[in-house]
Amino acid sequence: MRGLRVHGGPDAAGPVRWDFSTNINAAGPCPQVLQAVAQADVSRYPDPRYTALRLRLAAWHGVTPDRVLFAASASEFIQRVTAVAQRLAPGPVALPALAYGDYASAAMACGRSVWVDGDSFATAPTMRWCADPSSPLGQVALPPADPGAVPTVLDAAYEPLRLDGGAGWPQAARDAVFQLHTPNKALGLPGVRGAYAIAPSQADWPVAAWCDALEQAEPSWPLGAHAVALLDAWLQPATQDWLATARHTLADWTALLRDGLAEFGLQPQPSVTPFLCALRPPAATDAWLRAQGLKVRDTASFGLPARMRLSAQSPVATEALLAALRSSTVDRISTSPDPERRA
Repeated sequence: MRGLRVHGGPDAAGPVRWDFSTNINAAGPCPQVLQAVAQADVSRYPDPRYTALRLRLAAWHGVTPDRVLFAASASEFIQRVTAVAQRLAPGPVALPALAYGDYASAAMACGRSVWVDGDSFATAPTMRWCADPSSPLGQVALPPADPGAVPTVLDAAYEPLRLDGGAGWPQAARDAVFQLHTPNKALGLPGVRGAYAIAPSQADWPVAAWCDALEQAEPSWPLGAHAVALLDAWLQPATQDWLATARHTLADWTALLRDGLAEFGLQPQPSVTPFLCALRPPAATDAWLRAQGLKVRDTASFGLPARMRLSAQSPVATEALLAALRSSTVDRISTSPDPERRA
């Protein structure tokens, strides 16, 4: 189980100069949100019900306030909803064939088995995870044929960073599932933890009972003052204008990264986000890259071995990465086909 919980970013050895291992918006942080967080009043508790923020988020999403659920982070919600689901609907948890390892880790922590899309199992899943855009590939992921049949969470972490095309999920499908939102990545402020989910408006299972159970299992004050400030600033027109401009910058940086990787045969895969997967030169180990001031995200924990996920970074950082990869043993890159299943 420990092996599933792999993350990018700084580790025990500290940060590196050029970090391609996380999906944080490298054009950030958003100055308006950074200022709001810096000015947050931490001398008192927030409203434990987050009444004003709940109303603003509900209006922004066009839903009733009772559909807005808060979480200390996406990671906290993954753990909580999986545990609540084990009480209300015990059974296997369905995951995409390539998926963030925390989904499986939470299921295993609750003693639940994992059902991977594309495989055949005798027992049908009683909970399902989806993501659009997907991770680690950053590709459009269409909804299941019956989104409201099984309690389902749509991880929408990378929706604000979609660079090309529209969402793969129509509104009717979104209204049948929990939609998990974590704006801190798109805002370039991952150190400020805070998330929220939009509950389904209707589904083929007791939505109200699930929402009650999720709120009962919620820790007191899941959002601190900084998270409240971030989520409130997230809704401001100036923030959304900044993000729209940042997406243009990220599109240029992504193209630069993709072209550079393709130039020497690393086969970057299609992506609609400012991150993508490519072949990983065998010599470009974590230790070797760190010595060059670099870090990438190994994708084995997603179910995709022999690859790396890279986020779009500034041209200076990208040139440093490409120069390092050129000097590694590129001629030993494996060109085996992409795996269809988890290893």
